[in-house]
Amino acid sequence: MAASRSASRALRASVKQLSASPAVTAQRRTLVSAVSNVCRVSATAPKAAAAGSWQQARGMKTIDFAGTKENVYEREDWPREKLIDYFKNDTLALIGYGSQGHGQGLNLRDNGLNVIVGVRKNGASWKEAQQDGWIPGTNLFDVDEAIERGTIVMNLLSDAAQSETWPAIKPKLTKGKTLYFSHGFSPVFKDLTNVDVPKDIDVILVAPKGSGRTVRSLFREGRGINSSVAVYQDVTGQALEKAVAMGVAVGSGYLYQTTFEKEVYSDLYGERGCLMGGIHGMFLAQYEVLRERGHSPSEAFNETVEEATQSLYPLIGANGMDYMYAACSTTARRGAIDWSKRFKDTLKPLFNELYTSVQDGTETKRALEYNSRPDYRQAFEKEMQEIRDLEIWRAGKAVRGLRPENQK
Repeated sequence: MAASRSASRALRASVKQLSASPAVTAQRRTLVSAVSNVCRVSATAPKAAAAGSWQQARGMKTIDFAGTKENVYEREDWPREKLIDYFKNDTLALIGYGSQGHGQGLNLRDNGLNVIVGVRKNGASWKEAQQDGWIPGTNLFDVDEAIERGTIVMNLLSDAAQSETWPAIKPKLTKGKTLYFSHGFSPVFKDLTNVDVPKDIDVILVAPKGSGRTVRSLFREGRGINSSVAVYQDVTGQALEKAVAMGVAVGSGYLYQTTFEKEVYSDLYGERGCLMGGIHGMFLAQYEVLRERGHSPSEAFNETVEEATQSLYPLIGANGMDYMYAACSTTARRGAIDWSKRFKDTLKPLFNELYTSVQDGTETKRALEYNSRPDYRQAFEKEMQEIRDLEIWRAGKAVRGLRPENQK
């Protein structure tokens, strides 16, 4: 496609063109306005009671997102010393050591907080935690003991495991503790999961917008991941502040306020749509048509996946869709703009069907039934092998092998 061949040259030219264009001038004004709004806004909460040396106002910033004002919390309001002081009387019991448990747990530990890990003794997660420096009897315990020791219990087990273990976990969530989730799945769909939270504890959520590995890598780079923050139950009157502090402690840079319901609906919807399922389906459809029309595997893969992930998507991530269009040839941008409307009109009914399936619990029921099967791991591996065996991804492996960083 002309977009790939001309991207570098067009990008250099478009930067100059964009700098002088009215649209970008307007964008700059918008950016300046947004920054100014952040600077002008004052904390909405009253000054907190003195806690050690930290007496600054704890509040939220209101930012205009395309005409809609939203509340955003940021890491700079919670420096490491303040986190340590705020949680000085708490033990953070992190239950489960999967992707999120690994990333959030190590970040909490590096932030100097009193965090312990609770997993099945001598299981795979126990051994992985030991490899990461967690010490049995010091900050690594079985699940029951970790919950008993914890004042903030971070339930980061898989959705299916949360449902299965809830009868044993719930009695240990005594008054005064806080229950923390990174996904609203279990309490929102309690009719299916049976996770009915105790009425006398705070229940909060911090949902990083990425895998636990990304949570960890961005933290180590000195950055922070975007996260959703929500309160399901506020008994103490401090649940939101506690959630925000936890969000920064686990590695968030900015926290966007939502509800448990909206978090789980958008998360399940996005995973099945543009983030994973939808994008894979589009990759397969485009690749298969190219192959059926006589194109080689390498050409079909390069035009479908390689150019998208290595050239165009990074431009969208860095500066937006309009910037990506401007970085491509005039022929490419004309066709893309025209066809995007047809794709939207064709796909929107399917996305509405998907959202309804999430909202009414159909997707939850299917996920719980599948992930609770005794042969779940074997069935999942079979599906993964089927994906690996698809020609598109076998061709992709060969293409990736030619990248300079993969040359020995």
